[in-house]
Amino acid sequence: MESEKAIHALGALAHDTRLEIFRRLIRRGPEGLTAGSLAEQLNIPPSTLSHHLSQLERAGLLKSWRVQRQIFYAADYGGTRAFLAFLTQDCCGGRPEICAGLDVEGTGLPADQKPYHVLFIGTGNAARSIMAESILKKEGQGKFVAHSAGRHPAGGVDPFTLDLLASFDYPTQDLRPKSWDEFTREDAPRMDFIFTVCDEAAAEPGPAWPGRPIIAHWPFPDPVAFQGPEVEKRAVFLDVFRQIDRRIGVFVNLPFRALDDMSLRSSLAEMGG
Repeated sequence: MESEKAIHALGALAHDTRLEIFRRLIRRGPEGLTAGSLAEQLNIPPSTLSHHLSQLERAGLLKSWRVQRQIFYAADYGGTRAFLAFLTQDCCGGRPEICAGLDVEGTGLPADQKPYHVLFIGTGNAARSIMAESILKKEGQGKFVAHSAGRHPAGGVDPFTLDLLASFDYPTQDLRPKSWDEFTREDAPRMDFIFTVCDEAAAEPGPAWPGRPIIAHWPFPDPVAFQGPEVEKRAVFLDVFRQIDRRIGVFVNLPFRALDDMSLRSSLAEMGG
């Protein structure tokens, strides 16, 4: 990166609102947030937000894309890595051991503090995998970054799922069905754990996942398939939600740092029953 570009990036971040926008999008990951969600979270007018977003995008720190009528924004990890590499290329005056924990390839956090990325895979990514993503976002906040995807994404999140999550105060913003192909792209985060939540997704050969994620199968009944009165259908959704919630409750409390790779893989497989 040239000095002029680095100065532009520093100038873009030298504002409290733009810095907060950038930090939120870094935490969010490559799936990003809509402009509307950002404006709501930061409690600022859309016109003001648009100005700050354009500043960050011109500095090479953000990227945007349109999905129907909504514009999504996400951190530009390539630009961010180049910026961090420029700042740290002469780190410690030739004494790299001082800053050996700096991770310029990711978020800048020391390696032992990086959160685990977890991907839940279903068939349509409309109910079970969405529930799991939302539950882990709340229960594993700070330790895990939750994602979900489907082998054949549905046109939208199941409304019973959204109602149920909202009723228990679990996050529903920006939940959307998406293809598992999104997580094989070069700019996608590397997954540490991948869980299939239905037999159909587990039976189909998956993509070649970057890195070496631990993969396990956690099957749950499909509440969308239930046919019956609405009150009974909601009860089925609640039962599946509780099953997923219990499983994730055990998962987030595993002693990850103390378990070796084989022990962890075995523990997760046993949890799938």
